[in-house]
Amino acid sequence: MTTRGEPVTATQHVWYAAYGSNMHAERFDYYREGGTPPGTDHTYPGFRDPSAPAAVTAIDLPGSLYFAWQSPVWTGGVGFYTARPPAGWPTGAAARGYLLTVGQFGDLLAQEMYRTPAADFDPAPVLAGGSVRLGPGRYETVVHAGTTDGIPVLTFTSPWDPETVALQRPSARYLTMISAGLRESHGWSTDRVVEYLRVRPGIAGQWNEADLRGALLGGTGLEPA
Repeated sequence: MTTRGEPVTATQHVWYAAYGSNMHAERFDYYREGGTPPGTDHTYPGFRDPSAPAAVTAIDLPGSLYFAWQSPVWTGGVGFYTARPPAGWPTGAAARGYLLTVGQFGDLLAQEMYRTPAADFDPAPVLAGGSVRLGPGRYETVVHAGTTDGIPVLTFTSPWDPETVALQRPSARYLTMISAGLRESHGWSTDRVVEYLRVRPGIAGQWNEADLRGALLGGTGLEPA
């Protein structure tokens, strides 16, 4: 783990656990620095404080990753996290931890909710209750997923019930982005990435292993499909 700048504390910083496209550092930087990612027409305003994360590390979340919704950007399902997976779902979600100030995390959350960063985020409710729902849509529920180095690990997901959610097949472009993030953050080989992804709900039964492997070898995911 590489740390920069002043010492960090749990009251000032949180780990943001990215388990989807934001595991890829170049993609995450559009939220931090602002800009329009290739292949989209959405411009992110960026953080009010665009400083680089104080540290970056690999994190393993205890719940489960699944794919749902129909993303107009990715033209298929996108990743969501559940802390309480249904019986039979694979457990353990690989993530990339970005050590952010509480203010930076709030600005990231605002952009995920298609809002302009303006208000400060108060982590107290989610730290006390384990999760807090800030809206009805995707990525509007914040989850406290543990601690790393004594600092809270937070991520966001949807409020959907994983028992009844309609799973959705993700696109090749989205999967190559996740693959790139897993390689960067966890140092995984293609074989390891395929083994991890092929059993995730929304991919299992929707992608055969050969086609999944071909998609992951097809590019970075940053270019338009």
